[in-house]
Amino acid sequence: MQKTPRPRCFAFNRRAAPLTRLAGAGLLLLAAASARADEAGCTGAGLALDANGAKLANLDSDADGRLDILAIGSSSTEGVGASSPANAYPARLKEELARESGIAADVKNAGVGGELAAKTLQRLKRALKVGWAELVIWQVGTNDAMAGVDEALFRSTVESGVAAARAAGVPLLLIGPQFTRKAPDEPRYERFVAIVNQIGALDHVPVLSRFAMMQRRGAGAALAMLSGDGLHMNDLGYQCIAHALAEAIEGAAGARL
Repeated sequence: MQKTPRPRCFAFNRRAAPLTRLAGAGLLLLAAASARADEAGCTGAGLALDANGAKLANLDSDADGRLDILAIGSSSTEGVGASSPANAYPARLKEELARESGIAADVKNAGVGGELAAKTLQRLKRALKVGWAELVIWQVGTNDAMAGVDEALFRSTVESGVAAARAAGVPLLLIGPQFTRKAPDEPRYERFVAIVNQIGALDHVPVLSRFAMMQRRGAGAALAMLSGDGLHMNDLGYQCIAHALAEAIEGAAGARL
């Protein structure tokens, strides 16, 4: 059964957060450098969410105040490269929200390693029909870029996911591809990064640009966020993702009307 929504409106709290323009992308980014991130080794990570006016609106919690979050995507959601499932970003996000802000979140890890966006879209649509999730975080793009998926088809797939979430009345956050030197065609790979950013800008959907987050640290520090395969995130990388997402959710909760 679908839950009866309880109207609650949240908006990103962008006060005192410097806006930075991402070179070459023409996107405004929300830079957040917290003491918690420093302590976790994310200093200088440039934890960035697209600040083009996107809002997390109508986040409806359960009767017991719990926030149900669906984390969907491929291996970077599943947690490949982490030392344990507890260090995948969904688990770290749940932990940080509870510890730092008292937000009781049920974060469901729906990551499937190696999955392309078209397949994830099918799972996303099914999940939205269930009516469980009050926030969806969709990590997307890396596998499609690597596998040679047509760029126009990829764009259409992600746009369809955005439209499905919007039709279901569920707020959506996008996580773009990570920085890596393993891409066989770097210009093509970076076009997929740009496609996710462009969709966020055009459809007013918040985007966590992992590529920008890592690139802003410099190549050496960016690579230090990757596991031994040079492609998947490691514990530090996943923790930095969790920090960025937690700050967005906490900022929204702090601006509750």
